[in-house]
Amino acid sequence: MCQAMHQLMFVLFLLKRSDSLQCLAIIIISVTTKNKEMNNQIIKGGGDTNSDPGYEVDIQFSHVHLYVDRVCEVSTYKEFEDSLNLFQEKYDEATENEVVNHEVDHCGTSLDVDVGRRVWQSIISKRNKTDENNDMAEAFASHGRDVVRQLIAGFGFRITGCHANYRTNSVVVTSKDPNGIQIVVSAMKNDDDNKLDDEAAMAGTDNFYHHFAASNITRFYQAHSNRQGIAVMAFEVGHQCLEGIFHRYDEKHPELVPKEFKNGPVEYDTEARIFEVFAYYKGERGMSPADEGTMLRFIEPIKSNATNTCKLPGIVPVNASFSQCHPAFFDHWVSNVISRTGFLDTLEDTLYFTPKVDFNAGVVAAGEAQIESTVTGNTSSLTSEDVSSALSDQSQIYLPINNALTKVGHVHGFLEEIGQGVQHVASRVDDIISFVQEANDRRKVFGEGFTFLNIPRSYYGVLTKEMLRRGIDNIKDPSSKVDDVLTSECAHAIFEVCAGEGIMLDDSSVDLDMSGRTIQMILDSKIPLEHKEEYLQNRKEVVEVILHSRYVNMYNLLKNHLSEKSYVAIVRNQILVDVQTDDLLFQIFTSNILQRKPQDESPFFEFIQRVCSQCKGPDGCPKKIKPGCGGFGIRNFLTLFLSIEVTKAMLAASNAKRDGEKKEYEFAKRKVQLFTDQLNESNPLLTDISEAMTKEGVARDNITLAWKDGRKKDAKVWEEVMEEEAAAKSLANDRLMECNNKYQRLMRRLRESRDQDEMV
Repeated sequence: MCQAMHQLMFVLFLLKRSDSLQCLAIIIISVTTKNKEMNNQIIKGGGDTNSDPGYEVDIQFSHVHLYVDRVCEVSTYKEFEDSLNLFQEKYDEATENEVVNHEVDHCGTSLDVDVGRRVWQSIISKRNKTDENNDMAEAFASHGRDVVRQLIAGFGFRITGCHANYRTNSVVVTSKDPNGIQIVVSAMKNDDDNKLDDEAAMAGTDNFYHHFAASNITRFYQAHSNRQGIAVMAFEVGHQCLEGIFHRYDEKHPELVPKEFKNGPVEYDTEARIFEVFAYYKGERGMSPADEGTMLRFIEPIKSNATNTCKLPGIVPVNASFSQCHPAFFDHWVSNVISRTGFLDTLEDTLYFTPKVDFNAGVVAAGEAQIESTVTGNTSSLTSEDVSSALSDQSQIYLPINNALTKVGHVHGFLEEIGQGVQHVASRVDDIISFVQEANDRRKVFGEGFTFLNIPRSYYGVLTKEMLRRGIDNIKDPSSKVDDVLTSECAHAIFEVCAGEGIMLDDSSVDLDMSGRTIQMILDSKIPLEHKEEYLQNRKEVVEVILHSRYVNMYNLLKNHLSEKSYVAIVRNQILVDVQTDDLLFQIFTSNILQRKPQDESPFFEFIQRVCSQCKGPDGCPKKIKPGCGGFGIRNFLTLFLSIEVTKAMLAASNAKRDGEKKEYEFAKRKVQLFTDQLNESNPLLTDISEAMTKEGVARDNITLAWKDGRKKDAKVWEEVMEEEAAAKSLANDRLMECNNKYQRLMRRLRESRDQDEMV
C-alpha cells in the first residue's frame, strides 16, 4: 500500500530473545495519526519512532547495475557457459564409480579438484582453446578480471538477458531462481564497435532506453575517479507508488533529480515506468550539490512478461542452462558515504525508511581506523512458516550506511580513492557451507571465480597449553568441575611438540589437513620420555583436544548443533558465524571485485545464510519467520572490518617480502598481529554487548505486548529491566571503546616509529 494507513499496526520481531542492535529485533510501529493518545503510549512502551507514521511504500529489491570497462558479446559468454555445463556432465561420468570427497550434511559438497582439472583440461583442449585463467588456478589473482565470467564460473550463475545499442553492451546475470538475484552489467563498446552505426547515432536511438545510454557510464566514471563500480541500486515498486516517490524527491530533494526526470517518471510502452535519482549529496544535504555517481532506480512494471524475469525495460530474454547453482536472493546493499545522516534523512523523506540498527562511534574499529554505521530500511509485513518463502522474499529492504571517523582504514580509503558509492552487495543462499565450498573448488578447477577475505584463525580457535591441561570435558563446558587431565609440565611438552613438528601453524592454530591419526603418530614418536607415560594414559583425549581446538570458539557458540565435519568446513572456508539465541547468521565476503590493480579500493560481494529459530510462541504454535532473523551480527561486523585491514596488511607483507623490503615486511607483519590481537581481545566484550542487547530486546518486546494488552504494571516492570540492560550494554560498549582506543594508540605508535625510521 502506498497511501496513508488508517489502522494500528504492530510489527513485532518476536524472537525468543531478540537482539535490539544486531538482529534488528526492534519494534517498528506504524500508527494512525488519528489516535494521538495511543500513539504516545506505544512510543513510551516500545521505543522511538522517528518517521512520519502511517505511511509505507510497496517496494522490493529489483537489481544492481554495474558499470565496467568491458562486456563481451553474449555468444562469447554462452560458449563459456556451455563448456562449464559440459564439464559437469563429464565430471559426473568420471566420478560415477569412484568414492570422491563428497561431504553432505551441512559441510559442503566438495569437488575432487584433481579429477576436475583433468576433465576441464580435456574439454578446453578438444575445443582447441587454451584457458589463460587455468594457469592461475594455484596463484589466483582477484584483480583484472571480467566480473561476468567470475559470476558464471564461480557461483554457477548464467546470463538470462541482454541489451545492446550502438554505444553500449549489457547483460543480466542471475542465479537459477527466476525471482532471485539480478545483476545487470554494462560497458561502453570499443572504438571499432562505435564506428558501425553513425546513422543510429544521428537518429538518437541510443536514448530510447535512457538507462542503457553511454552518457550514464561516462557520468558515473567521471564522478567515480574513472573506476568501475556498482552504479545503480534498483527497486521495484507497486502500482501508483512511483508518482509519490517522484513528488517527494521533487519537493524535498530537487537537487537529486537528474534533468532527464525533472518532469517525472519515463514510461516505456507496455514495459514499465522508470524514475531515477542521484543517491547522495556530495556533502551535507541542503549545503552541497548532488553526487552524480551512484543512482537509485525505481521501476513500476506496467505489464507482466512471463519470459523476462528482469523488469528493466529493453532487456531481451536469453535462454540459460544451469548445471550447479544455488539460488541467491538480495538481503542488503551497503553504501560508504560522506554524510551518513544526510542519506538517512533523504531515504526517510522520500521512501519512509527508518533506522533499524546503529553501530555507534568507536564500536567498529581496527587499529587507527574507525567508522559509524546505521542500517535503515522499510518494514516488510511478511511473516511465514515456510523457510523457502523467507529465503526468497525480496520485500524487506535493508540499506546499511557507513561513514569514516578517521583518516585511515578501508572506508576512508574508499571515499578518498573512488568517492561515495556501494561498498558491497549482500545476498542470501540456502546452504552457505556448500555454496562457499563449491565456489572455492570451482576456482581451483577453472582458474576463474572468487577468493574470499582472510579471516584470522583465532576467530575460530587456537590451541593453548591450558586446553591440553584441562581436557575436553572442561573445554566443552567451562563450568564443569572435572579434574585436569594433564599436569602443566606434560601439557607444555605436548604443546612444544605440536609447535615444533608442524601440527600447529605459526599462529597456534592446528593444521586443518592434519588427521587425528597423523597427530597421534607424531606425538607418539616425539613426546619426551619423562612425559610419555602420562601422555599415553591420556592419548585419546589429547588428540581430541587438539582437533577440537580448530573450531573451539565456534563450538562455544553453537555447541552440538553442527557436526565436526561442518565445523571444519566452516573454518576451512573462512565462514563467519554469529548467534542470537536460536537464530544463526552465517556470512562470508569475497575479495574485492572490479579491481584493475591489486591494491585498488573497490566493491565486493557478501553471501549470508539466515537460519531462523523454530521457537514456539505463547500460544504454543511455531513462531512465524520474520525478515532479518539473525540480524547483522556486531561480532561479524567488527570481524569484517578487521579482516579487510588484515587482508590489506597481508598483501603488503607479501609484496614487501617479494621485493626484498625487510622493514616494510616487518611493519606489515606487525600490523597483522595487532589486528589479530584486537579481534581476540574484543570477542568477549562483544559477547557481553550481545547478551545485554538480547535481554534489552526481550524487555522491549514485552513492554510493547504489555501496552497492547493494557497491562500497565507489567510494562513498568519491563521498562526497568530494559533500563538495566541498556546500562549493562553501555558499560560493555565503554570497555570495547577502551579496547579500540588501546589498539588505536598501538597502531599509531607503530606507524610513527616506521615514519621516523624512514626520516633517518
